Amino acid sequence: MNELKIGNLRVKLPIIQGGMGIGVSLSGLASAVANQGGIGVISSVGIGMTEPNYKKNIEESNKIALRREIQKARKMTNGAIGVNIMMALTDYDALLDICLEDKIDVVFVGAGLPLKMPDKLEESGTKFIPKVSSSRAANLIFKHWMEKFNRVPDAVVIEGALCGGHIGFKKKEILENKVKSLESIVKETVREMDIYQQKFGIEIPVIAAGGIYSGEDIYNIMQIGAKAVKMGTRFVTTNECDADIEFKLNYIIAKESDISLIDSPVGMPGRVIVNDFVREIQQGHKKPIKCGWRCIKYCDYKSVQFCIAEALLNAAKGSFQNGFSFAGSNAYKTTEIISVKECFEQIQKEYKAVNTLVNS
Repeated sequence: MNELKIGNLRVKLPIIQGGMGIGVSLSGLASAVANQGGIGVISSVGIGMTEPNYKKNIEESNKIALRREIQKARKMTNGAIGVNIMMALTDYDALLDICLEDKIDVVFVGAGLPLKMPDKLEESGTKFIPKVSSSRAANLIFKHWMEKFNRVPDAVVIEGALCGGHIGFKKKEILENKVKSLESIVKETVREMDIYQQKFGIEIPVIAAGGIYSGEDIYNIMQIGAKAVKMGTRFVTTNECDADIEFKLNYIIAKESDISLIDSPVGMPGRVIVNDFVREIQQGHKKPIKCGWRCIKYCDYKSVQFCIAEALLNAAKGSFQNGFSFAGSNAYKTTEIISVKECFEQIQKEYKAVNTLVNS
């Protein structure tokens, strides 16, 4: 595999660990991935929910926890560390400011179109990478930045419909197989980015995500122009993953038929591993909700069926009676809990095998 170049940032391997919340990818997993030559990513969503005074001052708890996880990761690695932030978060601006003040290597911004260039971006040296689900959305962001700021984001993540968690496609379209494949969207986006590469004389990597699981997947997507991949599911069943052991075992025992789509309270479909909690909400049961603060800007917490943040946190802690785990479409392929180092070795071996076969 070739190294990944994002401006002046050089990363040994073109593998970016997905930012998985709540509490699944924190400093432990992120630093372990960075130590193996990839980009480790801390998920900022609900990051302060384990703080002792969380419900008394939620915004401050998130800020404290994010700073702490960034600092902890830096003590454990000299590699590249990123933070994943959802624009839909009520405290998006506050969390982004922390990342820029702490000069994090990369921020990945999803769940919205980041049309505003952050004020502190240039001085921080942080690479700013939007995460979208179509070439049209990518082009809209890059065109706006070009015309408004005379610069563009440093790369773009294209996430297909096979990803875990919240999905940037309509549930009906996914179920009826009416969404474009990741390969198609990546090809389109590579063509779109070429316009901006020529305009600014820079390389703009297209990063593929959603359903990327094996070294063979990486090889195939790179043949059509992707410069890197973002992988979440593969890293869940590692020793260093920050979630509880029960969360990891939930992946290992899952069958392909257990992975399904639900309607999330935030208005998007979500891919999950079905359990009793999921079955109950699918049957229309309403779970008790005590919302002290609207963590998602447009969440109507008074009428939603359950609190997505609480459900995900409970699962990350191993309490599946009160929650469920998000998971990518390939989660059923996991069979054992291994180290991040072993995971990287497996992925590189898989990549090398298909590369050798194709070129022999």
